[in-house]
Amino acid sequence: MSPTLTTSTIPRLQNGDTLDGDEFMLRYHATPDVKKAELIEGVVFMPSPVRTDVHGQPHALLTGWLVNYFAATPGLILSDNGSVRLDARNVPQPDLSLLIDRSRGGQHGLDPEGYIDGAPDLVCEVAASSVSIDRNAKLRAYQRNGVREYILCRTEDGVIEWFILRNKRYRSLAPDDAGILRSEAFPGLHLDPVAILGSDIVRVLAVLQQGIASPEHAAFVERMRQAAP
Repeated sequence: MSPTLTTSTIPRLQNGDTLDGDEFMLRYHATPDVKKAELIEGVVFMPSPVRTDVHGQPHALLTGWLVNYFAATPGLILSDNGSVRLDARNVPQPDLSLLIDRSRGGQHGLDPEGYIDGAPDLVCEVAASSVSIDRNAKLRAYQRNGVREYILCRTEDGVIEWFILRNKRYRSLAPDDAGILRSEAFPGLHLDPVAILGSDIVRVLAVLQQGIASPEHAAFVERMRQAAP
């Protein structure tokens, strides 16, 4: 009979480990002092300490933006730093994830353990020191697995990239004539990129409220209500 595995016998999760998704989750659970780790294309990434100016504050502002949309829209799941089981080689922990609940007709939902099982409809990453990972390996994993929209907030060079999945390839979402980015997956989810990069949360929420007040958002809300189980 093989010995029973305990936390003390499971190898610690280490930055740079090459693992599959099941082994990654096993080691992650057995390493409770690790607060954030991701498996990207089979490789473990454990981020460095987070600075407030280039990550903590932009993350908080984007969270507030999505929380307000979530509050106005039934049938959604919103996650902050929740692990996502994308595939056998990718278990990212996005800064923010938004998805239509499977019970309302969405493509994915939560598994029995409470993790997102499959691709969220929208993922948002704040990238400073991690920009090369977020812009390359992670982008490819999100694209391949069908994440419909990917927002990359590059704080050190002051750029918001919003990618839309079309024909299995990411294309850049173009702003409207007023410079506003408008989600295709989530009607009414509007973002002023200049305001979010400038930490002008009053402007960010005002633009969002205009989107929430639109006929497109009202129609989306009605569809979500009709789809309720």
